[in-house]
Amino acid sequence: MTYWRRTGAHTFEPTAYVGGSWDPATQHVASSLGVLAHEVVRDRDARRSDGLAVSRLSYDILGTMPIAPMEVEVRVLRPGRTIELVEATASCGGRVGVVLRAWLTAPHETGLVAGTDLPSMPAPDETEPWPMSDLWPGEFIATLELRRKDMGPGRSAAWLRTDHTLVADEEVSPLAQFATLLDVSNGVAVRTDPRHYAFPNLDLTAHLFREPVPGWVGLDTTVSFGANGVGLTCTVLHDEQGPLGTVAQTLTVRQQTG
Repeated sequence: MTYWRRTGAHTFEPTAYVGGSWDPATQHVASSLGVLAHEVVRDRDARRSDGLAVSRLSYDILGTMPIAPMEVEVRVLRPGRTIELVEATASCGGRVGVVLRAWLTAPHETGLVAGTDLPSMPAPDETEPWPMSDLWPGEFIATLELRRKDMGPGRSAAWLRTDHTLVADEEVSPLAQFATLLDVSNGVAVRTDPRHYAFPNLDLTAHLFREPVPGWVGLDTTVSFGANGVGLTCTVLHDEQGPLGTVAQTLTVRQQTG
């Protein structure tokens, strides 16, 4: 089972498994974010062999995208020997839906000073299964296996994974597979019932200080709402080896009607 199938050098056909939660007729943006990361990695590897590390993935979500063929374009905004800024865009029907800007940096040996004080979280086998589809509809959410420790409104520690491939019949890097699940952060620690208030995210920025390893993705998440219709989802990212970065998402919060 897969989320996307490549139909050309820069074009992809979605499967039904990309269906969204806020509107089942549109994509859940999560898998599209994964495709953009996948294409940034593929473009890097086609141009150079020195293995620049992706240290930031910053996505701006310009609007919803239909469950329809998607075109991805990648260009280098700031070329360099040791640092690059790369931009990737996802479009449906000629309309840009997501823009990614990624920083790539040359690896250096810093093992002697490596470390972090970001907090740990309970391991997957120490966390109870959570049926996320009971709260969130949509075909994409239904493809996920989740475990979660609920710590009250707007606070949780969750682990998730999927057995669906990102792009059929292609080798997908651990980074791109990891990026496919990042947008779920906004749904694992809700402050209020999404049937009463909508709180979709306008962006997603992930900062990573090491490459993820395959397996469970850990989301130690805190959601905050202001009194003026703006919210913020903050997440410490984990894999099974421990913390590896953070994610922040800007939310637009509004009361549901009808």
